[in-house]
Amino acid sequence: MSEKQTVPFSVLDLAPIPQGASPREAFHHSLALAQQSEKLGYHRYWLAEHHNMTGIASAATSVLIGYLAANTQTLRLGSGGVMLPNHSPLVIAEQFGTLESLYPGRIDLGLGRAPGSDQRTMMALRRHMGGHVDNFPADVAEMIGWFDAAESDDAPPVQPVPGLGLKIPVWLLGSSLYSAQLAAKLGLPFAFASHFAPEMLMQALQLYRQNFKPSARLARPYAMVCINIVAADSDRDARFLFTSMQQQFINLRRGQPGPLPPPVENIDSLWSASEQYGVQQALSMSVVGDKERVRQGLITLLRETQADELMVNGQIYDHQARLYSFELAMQARNSL
Repeated sequence: MSEKQTVPFSVLDLAPIPQGASPREAFHHSLALAQQSEKLGYHRYWLAEHHNMTGIASAATSVLIGYLAANTQTLRLGSGGVMLPNHSPLVIAEQFGTLESLYPGRIDLGLGRAPGSDQRTMMALRRHMGGHVDNFPADVAEMIGWFDAAESDDAPPVQPVPGLGLKIPVWLLGSSLYSAQLAAKLGLPFAFASHFAPEMLMQALQLYRQNFKPSARLARPYAMVCINIVAADSDRDARFLFTSMQQQFINLRRGQPGPLPPPVENIDSLWSASEQYGVQQALSMSVVGDKERVRQGLITLLRETQADELMVNGQIYDHQARLYSFELAMQARNSL
């Protein structure tokens, strides 16, 4: 374990909106978590793009990144991720070029290929549904070309202002094998969304590492694994807090997404056998318990994945319990 003791720890935030709360409150909670994360030594803090989800407030991802960056000093802020097919690559390059210009050396651009929404919402986002051609690889390459342009290069006919030549770090995110292969081909860092889609984690990591081609951006493969951690003073308290996330996934499977529910004492009264199986499969990359249980879970996870970095998600209803969970998670990591 000695070579993994210094593995960076980072945060994934969906800016959850608990039942009875507002997006404004969710943003203030995210700021409090970001400021605490900076003090505790978390390496980076990413926000995820989702649309038409009444329990997630981070739809305007770059705007929220700017709010958190303005109120922190050293923490890396970024997207985990921006769903690039929803947007013009030029607009995203300009947004993140603006962020990098305001907060130099602190901005990451994590890119995903999924819509982050349903079909009706995709149409509202002006995504072309009919005969859609997958432009994702070309769009990623175009953005990297802009960011990596040198002053000596001929200026492209269209360029992001600001953004051109700013060397903004670009990550590819995925929950399948597609982005693992593309990240390897382009020589980019790769982050796997095992916090909700763990099935292909090990296969994706192997594929990425075996096929990685060094680039001007990255000499060797760098893989980040995202997991759920819900920590409390006792295993029982942690399992109780975890029922909010379990309920959220039950509701998603029923096609009824909504605000983050409060925890319940008896989750078994809420799900059917098939729902229980599906939710437990989706959330199998979750470490739930007291600090020692979290520590043991991290040891196992790092041994199995050999991850270069871990990103922690924690959908917890009570704001103070959420802050405390991330504090305990960092204590467990520091005690490895």
